[in-house]
Amino acid sequence: MVAQVVVDVVHTNVAKPFSYLIPDGMAPVVGSRVHVPLGRRMVDGFVVGLLSEEQLDCPVEKLRPISKILDDYPALLPSMLELAGEIAAETHCPLSEALRLMLPAAMRTGRIKQKQETCVTLTCADPEAEAVKQKRAPKRAMLLRLLADGRTRSLNELSQLVKDPRESLKALEQAGLVRLSQREVFRSPYGEEDEKPSVQPPLTPRQTEALESMLPAMERGEGAFLLHGVTGSGKTEVYLAMASRALEMGKGAIILVPEIALTPQMVRWFRSRFGPATAVLHSRLTDGQRYDEWRRIRLGDARIVVGARSAIFAPVENLGLIVIDEEHEQTYLSDKHPRYDARRVAHSRCKGGGATLVLSSATPSILSFAMARRGDYTLVEMPKRVADRPLPTVSIVDMRKELEAGNRSIFSALLIQKLHQCLDSGQQAMLFLNRRGFHTFVSCRSCGYVVKCDACDVSMTLHRDPNDPDGDELRCHLCGQIRKPPETCPECGSKYIRYFGSGTQRVEEEMHKLFPGVATVRMDIDTTKGRDAHARLLDDFGKGRAKVLIGTQMIAKGLDFPKVTLVGVVAADMTLNLPDYRARERTFQLLTQVAGRAGRAQTPGEVVIQTYKPEDPCILAAAAQDYRAFFEMEFARRRTGLYPPFTLLARLLVESVSEADAMQMNERLYDTVQTYLLSHPLQKKRTLMVRADAAPVKRIRGQYRYHVLFKLFDHPDASPLLSLMSELTSLSDERCRIYCEVNPATMM
Repeated sequence: MVAQVVVDVVHTNVAKPFSYLIPDGMAPVVGSRVHVPLGRRMVDGFVVGLLSEEQLDCPVEKLRPISKILDDYPALLPSMLELAGEIAAETHCPLSEALRLMLPAAMRTGRIKQKQETCVTLTCADPEAEAVKQKRAPKRAMLLRLLADGRTRSLNELSQLVKDPRESLKALEQAGLVRLSQREVFRSPYGEEDEKPSVQPPLTPRQTEALESMLPAMERGEGAFLLHGVTGSGKTEVYLAMASRALEMGKGAIILVPEIALTPQMVRWFRSRFGPATAVLHSRLTDGQRYDEWRRIRLGDARIVVGARSAIFAPVENLGLIVIDEEHEQTYLSDKHPRYDARRVAHSRCKGGGATLVLSSATPSILSFAMARRGDYTLVEMPKRVADRPLPTVSIVDMRKELEAGNRSIFSALLIQKLHQCLDSGQQAMLFLNRRGFHTFVSCRSCGYVVKCDACDVSMTLHRDPNDPDGDELRCHLCGQIRKPPETCPECGSKYIRYFGSGTQRVEEEMHKLFPGVATVRMDIDTTKGRDAHARLLDDFGKGRAKVLIGTQMIAKGLDFPKVTLVGVVAADMTLNLPDYRARERTFQLLTQVAGRAGRAQTPGEVVIQTYKPEDPCILAAAAQDYRAFFEMEFARRRTGLYPPFTLLARLLVESVSEADAMQMNERLYDTVQTYLLSHPLQKKRTLMVRADAAPVKRIRGQYRYHVLFKLFDHPDASPLLSLMSELTSLSDERCRIYCEVNPATMM
């Protein structure tokens, strides 16, 4: 037999499978990882097919043999190989690059190995009698008595009870009284504290109705649903009930969340219900933890997976359910090559594996809700909170009037009043501002100069170290560049350097000034870099060690804290004016989601929304928690402007360290498309716009960015042009990288 192997090397010269002989006594299967010769070096690869010698188109004598099989089991399921092929075709990347998505990085590089521990098993029939014989060796006698219950114990466990037991155990082993052996131990990502088991509470009538509308399809192995439930309606209990039914059917489930910050809480709920059958996958795990969790899933020890975007590739065999929580979030779209959309991958996995897909949100994307209206998804609605608890009362504060009244604080008088009432009553509050740092930009009052990053075309943000008066620094939020703030203007030499705008650091400082002694927790990228930082901060807040949670969009969705009765939105209109047709949609989603964190238990909630545009229909709809009204308004606006879902927006994005090379390649792409359209009148008729331009942020991390923008009628006749765009990505070379994006998460 001959194996078809895709080598784990990302290069167009080695993109196709190579044939290797299978030595006698070796039995790789499709999906196995193998070690093979490639030129003068040895590389890893993936077996993607098996051929007989008769099927070869070259002499078998010319083939080199596989060196070894790397794992005791096939690393890739056949369905995952098919999925990798689809991603490779869609994103025009080598198959090896798509296959890399399926495995933990440390597993591929060989940097991580299985963790072993020494364990001890009693082998004598009467341990008490043997212990009595050990008069002169009290440590040995103690070990025998500890092992008398017949349970195998680890060396680490015994070391907690007996000091330095190794020599005593060796002596007992030599005497034939115990047996020492090695066993694999999985590195836990959950910490020392285990979740207390819980049972499913009685479902409310609306939860039951939602569940019963989806279960028959799941039992048939089909169906795609959009679960639209207001914040606090109990959607998570529906996920838990569906996952429980999947396990009863002998199937597995994947639950995706949009933010790593949400993972600890979701994992806590699932582990309390399903225990070790739950695994977690996200980028903040150590290499060892990620490898071990992946192995538990692949070996079938864990049948339920909770995680962020990359968890969609979890090797769950016999998949029965995929839930995408907060499906509207743009974090489900990868910003690294290959640029996959976790929602589209979920569709493929469900269709190919006989599973049910549930997209869930209190604020579904306009595209998803439109697809539900036309029948692509079955719409399931949960319009009321659990126990008919009321939605929070929302107050809108016009910050223009606050300025007129002489209030220079970033907090309105009403928000300060509500904070006093909330904290005095022993409740908790959340303050939301979707901008981290202290000041958002630095400018010269004399000439208007704004300090920008050297590698990105964006202004730098001032970050302040509260423990170091001289620790102020400017940071780029795109590439991470850091520099000291200027004392004089680099352009005109003026000393009139001023700081503008507010971030979460300034909100935190203002809180401490107004409410000294009140413990706060701040959640943004700056405070959650460390391992387990998300979980620690949420634990501090959840257990009441902090009274106020301050944060960016990390805190805007998915979190459930029963004592939160007040939510303050510091600047509601921050995202309204972004150069993106979805700016209004994202503003509505953020405001609705963060408002929904208030009043989720018995005590009613309140929300204070601060804005300079109190009359804006988007803000008014969010204040009313009225998704339908916003959808109809936004749907009509997009119909008029011919934006998705009425059209497709697509682009070819070019990135290069040389601006001249990026511009030249962009012009080449534009000319190629125009030539194609001239020779294909039907395609030209379906094309509303083709424009070549610099991207709104022209440079990021030293890469110049230009794009060709397309607006196409959403019609099957548009697919040939989309195919051409995908094919043009193959023009990528060492100077320019080309990406094809359809309805991209951001046009920036």
